[in-house]
Amino acid sequence: MAAFDTPRTVSDSAILFGRIGAAICTVIGAIADWNDARITRNALSALSDRELEDIGLSRGEIDLIAQHKASF
Repeated sequence: MAAFDTPRTVSDSAILFGRIGAAICTVIGAIADWNDARITRNALSALSDRELEDIGLSRGEIDLIAQHKASF
């Protein structure tokens, strides 16, 4: 009986699939961030000016809050 044994190393296809997987994860993360910002923007936009004032915001700050760029 004969045995055929070859050492296996990381091939180029494995590296390619790893890069494709990382790219897919990046796209999914970007979509999730966009959706979170959209939900926040919609919720804050639905508030009246008085309600926004009660929580210390103005209508002009909604986009900043939705994009997490405001400092608290």
